[in-house]
Amino acid sequence: MKMGKIVAVHSYKGGTGKTLFSVNLAATFAKHGKKVCLFDLDFRAPSLFAILKTENAPCWLNDYLNGNCGINKVLVDLSSQLQGNGNFFAALANPSTEAIRDMSAKDRKWEMRALGRLLSLRNTLLSDQKFDYLVFDTSPGLQYSSINAIVAADFVVVATTGDRSDVNGTRRMLRELYNLFEKKTGLVINKVLDPTSKSKKDEMDTRVKDLYQVPMLGLVPCFCEILRAEGNLIFVQDKPNHPFTKILDEMAKKIDANEVN
Repeated sequence: MKMGKIVAVHSYKGGTGKTLFSVNLAATFAKHGKKVCLFDLDFRAPSLFAILKTENAPCWLNDYLNGNCGINKVLVDLSSQLQGNGNFFAALANPSTEAIRDMSAKDRKWEMRALGRLLSLRNTLLSDQKFDYLVFDTSPGLQYSSINAIVAADFVVVATTGDRSDVNGTRRMLRELYNLFEKKTGLVINKVLDPTSKSKKDEMDTRVKDLYQVPMLGLVPCFCEILRAEGNLIFVQDKPNHPFTKILDEMAKKIDANEVN
C-alpha cells in the first residue's frame, strides 16, 4: 500500500500566491478522493482561518507544537465544504496578536522540539490514520518554521513570480537551502503575463530548468478572477471549469504519480 506524502508549499517572499496554491492543492487532492489535511505553518501571518471561514478550533496548531495537546484535537473536519468523496481537514494557526508574538520569540531549542512533533505526524497521521496528504502552508523566506516544514516534507512546491527580486531570491534560496536538504522540488511560476500556448510552455519549461535547476510543476497565468475573489472562496471547488482549476488538477496528478522531474 502506498504511503501518504507530506507536501510543503514555500516561497522566497510574500505575494507569490503561496497560500492560494496550498489551499487549492489540498482541496484538489480531496476532490480526487484523497484524505488530506492542510496545515497553517505561517505563524507570523496566519490566514487559513479566514480563507476557510473557521475562526475557532478546539486546539490551535501552536498548542500542538508547544506540546499542550495531541494532533487530533487540532484537526478541523471541513469535508462537508467540498464536493467529492475525499476528506478535507485543516490544522489552523492561532491568529491572535499574542500568539503571533509568542511564536516569533521561540528559541532554537523549541524549534528542534517542534521539528520532532512535525516529523511524528508521519506516524500519527500518514501511517496510523491513513491520510494521503499533509499539505504545509509555510512562512515565506528562511524562517526556522519554514525550514522545519521543508525538512519534514517529501516534496516541496516553490511558488515564485517573474519579479526580478523574486527570481534572484528564489534562485539563491534553492541553491543554498534546498540543495542542502536534497528535497524533491517543483517550481510554480505564478502571475505569468505571456501567452500559454504549448510552444510557449515548452520554451518556459526549458528556461526554468536552466535558470533554477529544478523542474517546473506548473505555469499559472495572471487571472483577474482570482485577484477579484480576494481569498473568499476555494477556487477549485467554486469554479470547477476554470483554467486555474485544470492547472491545479494537472499539478496534483504529477505529484501523486511522482512525475515531477
